Formats: sequence, structure tokens, C-alpha cells
Amino acid sequence: MRPPRSDVVELERAVEGYLRHVALERGLSDHTVAAYRRDLAMYADWLRDHGVDVIETVTPALIADFAAERASTEPPPASSSLARLQSSVRGLHRFLVREGRADDDPTGRLRPPKAPRRLPKALTITQVDALLDAAGPAPGSDDAAAADPAAVRDRALLELLYATGARVSEIVQLDVDDTAHGDLLRLRGKGDKERVVPVGSYARDAIEAYLTRVRPALAAKGRATPRLFLGVRGAPLSRQSAWLIIQEAAERARLTAHVSPHTLRHSFATHLLQGGADVRVVQELLGHASVATTQIYTHVTVDALRDVYATSHPRAR
Repeated sequence: MRPPRSDVVELERAVEGYLRHVALERGLSDHTVAAYRRDLAMYADWLRDHGVDVIETVTPALIADFAAERASTEPPPASSSLARLQSSVRGLHRFLVREGRADDDPTGRLRPPKAPRRLPKALTITQVDALLDAAGPAPGSDDAAAADPAAVRDRALLELLYATGARVSEIVQLDVDDTAHGDLLRLRGKGDKERVVPVGSYARDAIEAYLTRVRPALAAKGRATPRLFLGVRGAPLSRQSAWLIIQEAAERARLTAHVSPHTLRHSFATHLLQGGADVRVVQELLGHASVATTQIYTHVTVDALRDVYATSHPRAR
């Protein structure tokens, strides 16, 4: 090992100086500093194993090798862990350049790890039916007349989410007048971009039952508002409240999978594609700016086709 010199910065001194900086000057939490310490200890050990003991000899090629090796370990690390590790290493080198203790930053070309593309989780049609029934009775059923007002509202909310594939933020922003176009509904999506989507008879009947039997009483409890869905005190229903309504319905339906408002959106898209809908039609219904975003659902349906083939065809195996 080469002897310490005044014109070089040893790894240990570089790391400790950076950790003092993030703790004292940037005021990061003890938990975050401890995570940085673990990351940089791993980095320093790797560099020493590759014959590097002073920071000036770190090259972009070494940085790239380190990042690639960490990404290929088994079991694969989470993308969030890799991103934090790269952030720690990048922060160290940028700090040394700012402090005048290094001439170059070898992490300039380091790219953040790509997050794994997770396939959306969709419910089966049977599970959707169970979720809707758990939210409240269907209009016209034997139990509908004696249903709790909140259950009538909740059924209408979930029916509309599944019927349109809308984001929960789009549904809770609907006004009563937005439902006055027969079997069409005007939604305001991201960036205030509007789109028109059809609404099936099940959702229309549920909305009509809610507007007739429940909303007037809820509206009388609060200030006048045009919003379609109201809470128990007459105020507009929030996204958080809608999320809780779905969670509680999922628990009553005994669905073991995680269910959220977006689960109904995923299920809407998946069931349409399974039924033969064109991916560009689904794109328009979902309000996706690019068809590439919608095409993730085609992977779900291809997997379903593969499973059916594997279990049904006599020579699939």
C-alpha cells in the first residue's frame, strides 16, 4: 500500500469528510447518514479489492464496473437500493470536486438503474363481482330497498370506477351535471385533458339510485356543491375516503390480493383486452397519451392465454 501523501485523498478520509458534510451541513437524518455510510463502506471495500486506495485514481470505467457488478448480484437488489447506492457514490465524488479535493467527477456518465416493469394486478371478473356486492346491493335487488345510504353511494362509486376505468381523482372530481349525458361521461384527466367514455347500464342504474335516494340527504348536511360523490357530512368525497371505501369492500369480500382504486382501472383494461378490444381503443378510454403505456396490459392478456393453452391443449407440455 502506498504511503499517505498530502496531495492525495485516501478513501477513508474522503468518505468520512462526506458523511460529516451530509450530517452537519445538510442536516440529513441519522437513518439516512447510516444508509450512506453502509453504501460507501461497500464502495470503498470494492475499490480496495480492485487496487484503489486513493480517490484520484477512480475512473468512469471503474464506476461503471462497480454499478454493473452490484446490479448483477444474487438475489437481485431492489431498484430503490441500487438507486440509493448510486446516489451515495455520486454525492461523494461531487462533494470532493466542490471542495477542491478532486479535479474530476468520474460519476458523470453514471445512469440511474431502471425500475423493473411491474405488470399491473387485475382482479378476475368473479372477484370484481364480489367486490361490488360487498360495497352495496345492486339496484333492483331484494336488498336494495333497505340498503344503508352509504352502501348505495359506495356501490355507485365502485360501479363507475370499474365501468369507466377512470382514475379515482377523475371520479371524485365529477359534478352531477357530468352524468347528464345518457350513456356517456365526460372525464377531466391529467393536465385538465378531457375525454368522453361510455358508461354501461349497471353503473348508470347505480348512479341513478344514488342520486335519487342518497345524495339529496347528504347534500343537505353540507354547503352547496356540484360534486357528484359526497361524504357523510355533505362535503365532496376525497380520494382518501374513496380508497378506504374500496379497502373496506375488499375486506368484506375476503379478497386476499391488495385492492386499490387503480386495481379497478387495471381490471377494466385487462378485461376489455381479454374480450377482444383493440389496444388503441383502450388507450383512448384510459386517457393514456401514448399507446406504449397501454401495451403493458397486453402482456397480462398474453400471460393469461399462455396459461389457458398450457392447461388445455393436449400437447402443450
